[in-house]
Amino acid sequence: MPVKNRFAELLPEITAWRRDFHENPELLFDVNRTAGIVAEKLRGFGCDEVVEGIGRTGVVAVIKGRATASGKVIGLRADMDALPIFEATGAPHASKTPGKMHACGHDGHTAMLLGAAQYLAETRNFDGTAVIIFQPAEEGGAGGKVMCDDGLMDRWGIQEVYGMHNMPGLPLGSFAIREGAFFAGTDTFTIHVEGKGGHAAKPHETVDTTVVAAQLVTALQTVASRNHDPVKNLVVSVTSFRTESEAFNVIPQHVELRGTVRTMDADTRLMAEVRIKALAEGICSGFGAKADVTYNKGYPVMVNSPEQTEFAARVAEKVAGACAPAPLIMGGEDFAFMLEERPGAYILVGNGDTAMVHHPAYDFDDNAIPAGCSWWAEVVEQRMPA
Repeated sequence: MPVKNRFAELLPEITAWRRDFHENPELLFDVNRTAGIVAEKLRGFGCDEVVEGIGRTGVVAVIKGRATASGKVIGLRADMDALPIFEATGAPHASKTPGKMHACGHDGHTAMLLGAAQYLAETRNFDGTAVIIFQPAEEGGAGGKVMCDDGLMDRWGIQEVYGMHNMPGLPLGSFAIREGAFFAGTDTFTIHVEGKGGHAAKPHETVDTTVVAAQLVTALQTVASRNHDPVKNLVVSVTSFRTESEAFNVIPQHVELRGTVRTMDADTRLMAEVRIKALAEGICSGFGAKADVTYNKGYPVMVNSPEQTEFAARVAEKVAGACAPAPLIMGGEDFAFMLEERPGAYILVGNGDTAMVHHPAYDFDDNAIPAGCSWWAEVVEQRMPA
């Protein structure tokens, strides 16, 4: 089953939706314009139920097949939020809001799932119920968890759930997937170092927090290189080093370090947390400083279920002729929360030779739309055959 002809016909219309979303990016849960347009279109398609405000600003639609005797209920999820980035694409449809842009392709994900919803509402060539999920706040707000906490899975009786993300570097319209752990668990840490400030000409009268913090930045690299099994996956990155003074001749009283930890299993996650706290407290104590460590658990490891992954790959093969094995990805994805509640799978669709996601020159390639829409539709029709 190649790309469905209906999506070739709908491509100009879906592209227009996508570019409108791109021009008007919204962050985290503040996706009221986007969610409003999504809900309006879903009602226009004739969905059996459209509910707004799930997970604060999420939208859920229900499309029943020609029959529902199977009792099967499949969830399809797309994310709607953008990123706080200044766009540098120069595209005619570039962001109209400085400092906000769709730099991860959620505009494309939303448009593709809308296109699939329109087709499914038109044809209803399946036996069961499709639940179409549009989620806010994937980019750091854990909107997937908030929707689940709001009763998403139980309220609509969802039995399996599927997600999709575009991937630059993967051939346009092709697919890749991985069974088991796929996207990393993502935690953050903040370390406040307190010493004794003073004049830079008299360092012996101070406890120099910049020296202490610099030692700590270096030492934190040993969590991965010396405390962790090298055949497993762990990334510890210090991403911010801030002092309270910008003067050239002042040794600051306080320094703040921030960073992120990426892991693929629970044991590694716990070990990293323990070692970061121990290193911070031990090194600071050795220099006569104090450490205050805050460690925040973020998105869990995203784990694709075996049966649903094999099925998702088969559907991709029907649409694109093949489905490649995907590598482990150390980025985070809050679809992980939905996969903790229900079996399912997350797949990558190729965005071609474009800038990487989260880059100011990135843009979703609209030519990927027919493949993405076709995969969504085939998941429903093949998993719940009429």
